[in-house]
Amino acid sequence: MYRVIAPETPDQFETYYDLRWRVLREPFQRPRGSEQDEYDQVGYHRMVVNSAGKAVAVGRLHFNSPDEGQIRFMASAPEHRGEGHGVAIVYALEQLARAEGAKHIVINSRDNTLGFYIKCGYDVVEEADTVKNPQAEHQLRKTLTEFNRIIYRPDWCTELQKTWHEEIPISDTMGIRITQYTGREFETSATLSRNINVHGTMFAGSIYSLATLTCWGLLHLQLRERQLQGAVVLADGQIHYHKPISREPRALARLSAMTGDLSSLEVGKNARMTLKSQVFDGDKPVAEFTGQFVVIADKKDEKSK
Repeated sequence: MYRVIAPETPDQFETYYDLRWRVLREPFQRPRGSEQDEYDQVGYHRMVVNSAGKAVAVGRLHFNSPDEGQIRFMASAPEHRGEGHGVAIVYALEQLARAEGAKHIVINSRDNTLGFYIKCGYDVVEEADTVKNPQAEHQLRKTLTEFNRIIYRPDWCTELQKTWHEEIPISDTMGIRITQYTGREFETSATLSRNINVHGTMFAGSIYSLATLTCWGLLHLQLRERQLQGAVVLADGQIHYHKPISREPRALARLSAMTGDLSSLEVGKNARMTLKSQVFDGDKPVAEFTGQFVVIADKKDEKSK
């Protein structure tokens, strides 16, 4: 069980700064204390902790001006890299920056983390000469807009939502929108007033459609992550309704609940995948969907090999 917190107690700050030093300073033989600076007293700190309260990822936001926030000291424990904790930290810090009225955020990055920040929607505005100095840092920038509230692959999510509305017009009629993607979780929402029945609650069919499309969207994005081709179709789906939905609905699908093997697509064979999603009434999950999907391999690409 992992969660994002703001360190407050001496013990929490100890594990927070220890991870900073171990990841960002110890490999370069820098002394203890070098992992802190003068902005720590006025900055916003966030860390992902495990069930034992130990930090597995950390990051800090401070302001260079009322309009410009800067993210620094991003670090993930080596044994937990690739689990999405860095995205969780960036998302939490971006939310803070928006709440404080920032117009944009800047980040300095070495070569080894550059790709990560680009996937989070940041643009390189100043390239460093890493040939002469391998430790030099590039500067990246993100102008905060409504569009890039989606933290990970915002361009992909925009393309996907456009595809839904053009090729599945009912999704636009229902007011279905992609609200967040972190690489590990995919969240959508719908407009209750467009899906309301005579009882003033959401149509069961609309709940089913929202839950299905959320799983479909996560699988589509994972195909892109893996650079695989294929058409995603629903083979079978089951949903359990626990109570009516009377507030704006949202649905969530998690990568951790996806099972199956996509590697068969690499040799031109179809892949069968199982995904799950939950539909929420406010913060309470009120419906659970399990879908069996088939990814139909792109036969043309296979013949051309």
